[in-house]
Amino acid sequence: MDTSSINPPITDLAESEIEAAVALWEACGLTRPWNDPRADARLALAGATSTILAAREGERLVATAMVGADGHRGWVYYLAVDPERRGQRLGEAMMRAAEAWIRARGLPKLQLMVRADNLSAVRFYEAIGYRAEPVTVMSVRFATEDGGR
Repeated sequence: MDTSSINPPITDLAESEIEAAVALWEACGLTRPWNDPRADARLALAGATSTILAAREGERLVATAMVGADGHRGWVYYLAVDPERRGQRLGEAMMRAAEAWIRARGLPKLQLMVRADNLSAVRFYEAIGYRAEPVTVMSVRFATEDGGR
């Protein structure tokens, strides 16, 4: 999908829009108490290998997708579409923009994680051509100033 003709157009999020992005993420149920979405956004916007893609209607933020490259593959986080705009293919447009961002960096693969109980997200990704991979995601949380969230 050519994202240059998407209405609304998709561009990088401005740092001044972080609060609007967090509000959208919260409205979409993407935030968790142990993650600081503002810190996530600042880190993504400051990184040389990451950004947050955004779609706006006028001044209103209606969709986001955080993208990053780890040198081997690309990743997507915080795909969010304003609940009032769902069903209008804006989520697919955001994912195609994320794919274009990752391909432009020469990476052969895009990955994302979906919480196991988010069946509507799984169905969405399957409908646009994604598939579940036979992997186990493992992690470790490091202690931080806020007590290890």
